[in-house]
Amino acid sequence: MKQFKLNSKRKSSGQVVVLLIIVLALLGGAWWWLNSNKENAAKEGTAFAREAFQKIAVQHDANFFNSRLSPQARMNFPASAQQEFMNEIVKLGAPVRPVDVQGKIEFNSQFFEPHGSFHARIYYPARYADMDLTISHPVGRWQIDEIAFIPQREQPAAPAPAAPPPAAPAPQVPPASPGAPAPQSPPASTAAPGAGR
Repeated sequence: MKQFKLNSKRKSSGQVVVLLIIVLALLGGAWWWLNSNKENAAKEGTAFAREAFQKIAVQHDANFFNSRLSPQARMNFPASAQQEFMNEIVKLGAPVRPVDVQGKIEFNSQFFEPHGSFHARIYYPARYADMDLTISHPVGRWQIDEIAFIPQREQPAAPAPAAPPPAAPAPQVPPASPGAPAPQSPPASTAAPGAGR
């Protein structure tokens, strides 16, 4: 009878250990899956931000801009404002350097509701502009929540080359000491008319 009780206790404790291992394995798998999804979301968000800067600031793609605005951003940017925004970018011409995008993706909770803020300084032939972008991924795809484009004042033209320095003045006779006779200029030589003929 005692042996039967011991065997049943061993069997139940073995089942608890197996169950514990299964639960730990499931938790580990869930943790790995959440971290993997978080990393993928951060990569996708950064890639979307870079694409948005490229499409809007470099390629002037108005269709991309319109199609990726969030519902709230579309209310802030009706069609006329979108056109005006793109015209302001287009008139600066093509950037003269690759666009360097800075920023990162963050999460409202530990793993969910990704969003990000990004900034780029874009150099055009006559001046540069700062562009800020806020993105999020509520359902289905990344979207633009806020965007700002701030062109700087035109850079001044290159200064004209400086005029050459004036020629050095002729050496002057030092002033005479008090009581000394004033220096006399040498007499001008005059030639008599007809001399040397």
